Amino acid sequence: MLHNKFHQLKTRTLKKNKVNVVTLGCSKNIYDSEVLMGQLMANRFEVEHESAQNDSGIVIINTCGFIENAKQESIDTILRFAKAKQNGQIEKLYVTGCLSERYKPELEKDIPEVDAFFGTRDLPRLLKTLKADYKHELVGERILTTPLHYAYFKISEGCDRPCSFCAIPLMRGKHQSVPMEELVLRAGKLAKSGTKELLLIAQDSTYYGLDLYKERRLAEVLRRLSDVEGIDWIRLHYAFPSGFPDDVLDVMNERSNICKYLDMPLQHISDQMLKSMKRGTTKAKTIALVNKIREKVPGIALRTTLITGYPGETRKDHEEMLEWVEETKFERLGCFTYSHEENTSAFKLVDDVPAPVKQERAEAVMNVQQGISRTLNHQKIGKLYKVLFDRKEGSYFVGRTESDSPEVDNEVLVNSTENYVRIGDFANVKITGAEEFDLLGELVP
Repeated sequence: MLHNKFHQLKTRTLKKNKVNVVTLGCSKNIYDSEVLMGQLMANRFEVEHESAQNDSGIVIINTCGFIENAKQESIDTILRFAKAKQNGQIEKLYVTGCLSERYKPELEKDIPEVDAFFGTRDLPRLLKTLKADYKHELVGERILTTPLHYAYFKISEGCDRPCSFCAIPLMRGKHQSVPMEELVLRAGKLAKSGTKELLLIAQDSTYYGLDLYKERRLAEVLRRLSDVEGIDWIRLHYAFPSGFPDDVLDVMNERSNICKYLDMPLQHISDQMLKSMKRGTTKAKTIALVNKIREKVPGIALRTTLITGYPGETRKDHEEMLEWVEETKFERLGCFTYSHEENTSAFKLVDDVPAPVKQERAEAVMNVQQGISRTLNHQKIGKLYKVLFDRKEGSYFVGRTESDSPEVDNEVLVNSTENYVRIGDFANVKITGAEEFDLLGELVP
């Protein structure tokens, strides 16, 4: 009896109209959470992102289901909040995003504490469940979870590519471009509220326009966004190598506010692997494309992502990759171990590379990249760079050059006891020191 009274007392202290939104996974999920939060606030909900207050009556978890580690993190987070609900610490628990799009029936059965599960395109239904209206006039309005001066900017949703290892089409559906006029309006609103950098994201940005305009229109949308007053940097992510539109490179050269930066996940270089991965390209074509990009846009920073341990990857395939990384000298590079995902076409293959070998190969790739990055960074000592400052950490102001995207790339550290700069401002920095993935510098008036 006493326990019941205590339980009721505890639930009464919760704010029934307060929502805690928890985001897991990639920048596309961050964007989706920001749109959700904008809609909730317009419906007079009190909203916090990953609140530390523990007084929210409602928790919404935006999940990731891309690879095994991400799925596990999502499940662990759901279970943690399910337990909190059992203990009366929250009243309602909802789950949305990629994991619940992909595994809704299993999750409903295994975690009954969750009040409802929603997929990646179920925002109107989620709002209706909360007795909120989906406000069409709010399109483009978001509550930024990033610092005000930069924002993830989704130009399309979904993917039509057949890559054998990838579960994204299962979770995000077919490719859908956002109309150009809508993107320009959204960018204008962000600029008016103080956003200086747009980080263009999509599952496949090079596909932009094919569905709406029957041709690739990425170069045109870049030009239109470049014209938006107040936007100083536009950064392009997740370009696909097959069918890459060359006119994008011309726009990079034409417009000073389009960063000479390109994130193009290449995944592998061995012809055997590329064919099995269904990447629609070859080693020769990949090398030619990288050379053409660098030739057309001198000084461009190329970021890529690679996979080790894909089914059938031999030591020879791996050594071919290492050799290519060493020769190509990517400015930025990340590496993942292969995750065997059900309902992908690669799932029919035998996951025959042992986990320790996958990890060992990924570390070997990153060791090579570490050396490349150190050499490239040392070449910057004594040079001047325009830097956008994101935050203050300890005794340093931390910023990025045009060659760096937040969270994943290099940073520039400036001693805050000897220099002062406002967060969200640009400043000229002379590089005075270099490490593998960071630069040290001082402000130049």
